[in-house]
Amino acid sequence: MQQIYDDIRGDFRYDNELNGCLNCGICTATCPAAHFYDYSPREIVQLLWTENVEQIYDAMQEKIWACAQCMTCAARCPFKNSPGGLVAIMREVAIKHEMQSAKDVLRPFGRVMLKLITTGNQLSPDMIQPDHFPDWGPNIQKVEGDLTVLRKAIPVKTLQTVETAWEVSLKTSVEMYTIWEMTGVLKSLELMDENLFDVIDDFIDEKREEYDEWLEEQEDDD
Repeated sequence: MQQIYDDIRGDFRYDNELNGCLNCGICTATCPAAHFYDYSPREIVQLLWTENVEQIYDAMQEKIWACAQCMTCAARCPFKNSPGGLVAIMREVAIKHEMQSAKDVLRPFGRVMLKLITTGNQLSPDMIQPDHFPDWGPNIQKVEGDLTVLRKAIPVKTLQTVETAWEVSLKTSVEMYTIWEMTGVLKSLELMDENLFDVIDDFIDEKREEYDEWLEEQEDDD
């Protein structure tokens, strides 16, 4: 438990996110999540400011996962604290320590993580069904037809695809995989969901082989 707090406190962003607290509650009053969940940005700041290790650990079980990361709290705080930034640090530490709360929260987003890490896109057109979005209005229901044909009508070439939200080149994909590795994203994923990591790791290996073959073809053409 103490090690978890030490890792939070030792993050290079910590001192920039926590400068003091008047306990005024402005952050909580303007927090969208606080209106719907048992979550208070002010409480997070107070726990960290008073170094209440046990309650910090308790907050990492559920409360920190309610934050929407909109950063309204940071914009409104008279002390220029960033409760949302502190929550981001706490979430990363929860993943690093393989806390069950992190695994439980991230598990339903497996398909989105697969899409994001392998393609750089969070969603693809075939993942979005109008039936689930009534706020789009009734006219969207009238748009029927072959999704592939409809996407081809978009004047921007990179959007003329249904497998991803936009087309990502092979070179860009390989560069993106390197970023995921060097920044520790893949390592964090392995800690949270080993099966999903194995699927993504195999996919990345295939794409890198494909890119190496493409480079060899370019050299032969020259």
